[in-house]
This record gives sequence, structure tokens and C-alpha cells, in this order.
Amino acid sequence: MRTALHGITSFHSNLLTDIRLAHEAGFDDMEIFYPKLARYLSCGGAIDTVRGMVRDAGMGVSHVSALDHIERHDATGRAALMEEAVKITREAHDLGAGTVMVLPRQGADYLSEPEIMDVMVQNIASIAAIGADWGVRYMIELPAFTRFRTLTQAKEVIARVGAPNVGVVVDFWHFHGSGAVPADLDSLDPARIFGVHFCDGRLPRPGEAWDETVLRDCMPGEGEIDLPGWCDAVRRSGYVGPWSVELISPALWECDPAFLLPRLQGVLRDHMTTG
Repeated sequence: MRTALHGITSFHSNLLTDIRLAHEAGFDDMEIFYPKLARYLSCGGAIDTVRGMVRDAGMGVSHVSALDHIERHDATGRAALMEEAVKITREAHDLGAGTVMVLPRQGADYLSEPEIMDVMVQNIASIAAIGADWGVRYMIELPAFTRFRTLTQAKEVIARVGAPNVGVVVDFWHFHGSGAVPADLDSLDPARIFGVHFCDGRLPRPGEAWDETVLRDCMPGEGEIDLPGWCDAVRRSGYVGPWSVELISPALWECDPAFLLPRLQGVLRDHMTTG
């Protein structure tokens, strides 16, 4: 089983430093945090440089995360979304990444549930068609703080879209926050699991906002999520792709990543193999 560094984990580090630190920490792959890639390219960096550095480090690029706000549904917003989808898909292809994460947020939450589902089906079908031309897949994130948040909804979208390059990312915190339990993975076709986000945290207390920088501000194993249960469910599913460690912790972001990342790699490998 392969481990990947999600670039948000080393939030204050730039992309090229992420590659070096991931290699030194023993990760097999990079889940590139797209804002870092976009910033690097806007400053004159080249895709070929990134791909070469990853290759020379003996790693791969497993995912690019993420195509954001995929719930956009007015004419202007949807046109912008499709332009962004073409751009990130082409960049992912050129990096050698097989999968792009697609991330809905709250921009459609005012709609009825059937309308939300129609928006997601329409947008994801259009995005999937773009990826078919480039050999790129898309994994749907299910944010716990939106109304498009459940595995049941994701499975409906996958079925209605009917494209083989659409799946989900099993994000332990978001799944926990949506009310899912590890056994729910038993009903998911393992061929539709395109990624795993290994992470921890807690639910908001009564009256508390869904602020990930507060609710996820801990090391894996220090939150309330049943990490052994989720890890066992992923192994039981037959998923064989990379597991990404994803840390959203302002306090831990201030640690020296040269020391933090090997520690996270160790925690991840321990859970992958023993639960």
C-alpha cells in the first residue's frame, strides 16, 4: 500500500519544498494541493519541472486537489467552472496524475435536494466528459458541512452520470461528520473508491461553526474518529490505491515540517497495516 502527502498538510510550505520533504519523510506519492501548483505556475514555474522533481525523488503524483466549487450552476459560474475543469485536467494529465478531486461547497445549498442532485449530475457529467479525453478520473469530496454530503447521494450521482471515471474519496473526517460509519463502505463498489484521506478531528459542539481549522486541529489519533474502524473498512473494501494524510491544523502547521511529516507518515503506515 502506498502513502501520499496531501499538500495542505504542509500548508505553509511551497510546492517544490513539499516534494523534497515528502521524499525525505518516506512518502510514495504526492496529492498536490492545487493552490500551491497554481501559485507556482503563476510565478513562472513549469509543469515539467514539477514532474521531473517528483520522478527524480522516486515518487508519483497520485491526485491533484481540487477543482473547487463544482456546485456552480448559473450560466456565468458554470462556464467558469468548465474552463477551470479543462485547465486542471490538462495540468493533472501533464503531471502524470490520474485523478483530480472535485469539491462542492455551499453555493447550491439553498436549492431543494432534487435540484441539488440535478446540478451535481449535470456538472459532474460535463467534467467527466472532459477527463475522458485526457484519461483523467475525478473523485468527489463530500463536505460534511454542505447538503451534498452523503455516500448515498454520491452513489446516486455516479449511477446517473454513468461514467467510469467518476468515484469518491473516502475522507474519514467528512464521512464521520456526515453521520457515516465504517460499515457503510461495504455498500460501495470498491472500483469507485479513487482515494483515501486519512485524518482526524471532531464534530462541532452545539452552536459551534463548521470551521475545519478548529474541528480538525489535532494529530491523527487525537480526535474522536474511529480511525481503526475506518482503516479496516478501507482494507476490507479491496482498495489498493494511495492513502493520503491530510492535516488541517493551524497549530501543527507551525511545526517544522521536516520533523512533522515523518511523524505523520509513521502514524499513517501504522494505521494502514494494523488499523
